[in-house]
Amino acid sequence: MQYLFSVVDDGTGITGPEVDAAIDVFNDRLRAGGHWVFAGGLASPDAATVVDNRDGAALVTDGPFLESKEYLAGFWVVEAPDLDVALALASAGSRSCHRKVEVRPFR
Repeated sequence: MQYLFSVVDDGTGITGPEVDAAIDVFNDRLRAGGHWVFAGGLASPDAATVVDNRDGAALVTDGPFLESKEYLAGFWVVEAPDLDVALALASAGSRSCHRKVEVRPFR
């Protein structure tokens, strides 16, 4: 089963080369264990653009969809046999990036 690990940032997390290196080590662990599917870091919310075309006329606005002190800073998509394994991996991911990680299964 595949899981989405959403990295939740509140702007107070540790950043820098040490964190980047720890994330690289975690990514290598995911690959070696056959859990890696895809991952990526995201720009800050003020770099976002929202497109709403529900009514047939695209409305494009700058900035995040929601104003919040917490935001999606990155994500992993992982393969895990069950939720327990996914949670153990997410725990290691949270430690590597020094941020909270939300775990959600794909349908």
